[in-house]
Amino acid sequence: MTDEHRTPRPEDDAARLGLVVVGEAAALQSGDEAALDASEQNIRDTLDELVDEPLTPRQEEVVERLASAGGTLTAGLSGALAAQTGRSVDDVLEGAARSVVWQQRLADAREDAGAQQRDPQNGNGRDEG
Repeated sequence: MTDEHRTPRPEDDAARLGLVVVGEAAALQSGDEAALDASEQNIRDTLDELVDEPLTPRQEEVVERLASAGGTLTAGLSGALAAQTGRSVDDVLEGAARSVVWQQRLADAREDAGAQQRDPQNGNGRDEG
């Protein structure tokens, strides 16, 4: 089965949202209006792709505001951490993005290990149990 036909896992969706939040934080830190507009559009586009049923306008607004608030918190904490460590905010945000991706990879590895335990097969593809 290809990734194209794979049902998204909650971990994948969470990672995608995490990266959207980091993107919002980066846009806020940049102070660039075009970057902020693009980030807000990215939030809307991501939500549209992740929900199974259309959200009501109010639900959509609440979720968008939550993602934006997450970006604001991430931007503030990244700025504080950068000031404390002498690193740039961009370095801190890059580290945050790497952490999101790393968590997703760990979830993939756990899922793969669990699948191997549930379906032990020998080299010929036959069940050994």
